[in-house]
Amino acid sequence: MPRVKEKKYLQTEWERWVTERAPSAGDYLVEAYLYLVDYHVQRISANLPRSVQADDLRSHGLLGLYDALEKFDPARELKFDTYASFRIRGAIIDGLRQEDWLPRSLRDKSKKIEQAAESLEQKYGRFVSPKEVADETGLKEEEIIHTMNETFFSNVLSIDEPAQETENKETYSSTIVDHRTLTPDQRLGKKADIEELAEVLKTLTRNEQLVITLFYFEEFSLTEIGEALGLSTSRISQIHSKTIFKLQQKLK
Repeated sequence: MPRVKEKKYLQTEWERWVTERAPSAGDYLVEAYLYLVDYHVQRISANLPRSVQADDLRSHGLLGLYDALEKFDPARELKFDTYASFRIRGAIIDGLRQEDWLPRSLRDKSKKIEQAAESLEQKYGRFVSPKEVADETGLKEEEIIHTMNETFFSNVLSIDEPAQETENKETYSSTIVDHRTLTPDQRLGKKADIEELAEVLKTLTRNEQLVITLFYFEEFSLTEIGEALGLSTSRISQIHSKTIFKLQQKLK
């Protein structure tokens, strides 16, 4: 975290970054807030398999930090630490979703087990047990179960892959029912609702507007909103409940 004696210089670099997008200011700010990346990498990695490298998580976190610097608006009077934490955490999680974190050795073992199981199923004409696969491969039964569980939770199905049991080579995406696409009538009704809500939001106080915006649009937690506004979590909860009640009454 930036030290007290550096705060004045930090503010100067922020001004240079916001007004000029000076590369040197950007470099300084990235260095100053690296502790946020390390903090979230440490927290998230604690719940991940050992095969996931902390350096990979840090790379994703740095992308989140860059994104936060590009999109942060000082005029909103929010703490950058809170805003950046949200972006960094999201970038790390998105990165994990896009990558296959299984190590090569585990992937090879999984392939060996799957081939053995398929061969035995063809031989016996039925599903086989982990013990039968273990006898066939020379592995322990517990090792068979552990490997298949690890592989199962790492697999991601692409919706662009051909769906099974289809004659027209349809992809999974074409078989998914779209419940979100609105009819023309629904679109007009939604537009009217949004316009009405926008007018009502203008009648809220500054803190009420910030709580609603951060909670529902930026996906901040009540605790993070409290940190950004310098208020307790219980106070933010009160403002949130009061604001929702007010909106309900005005929209009736």
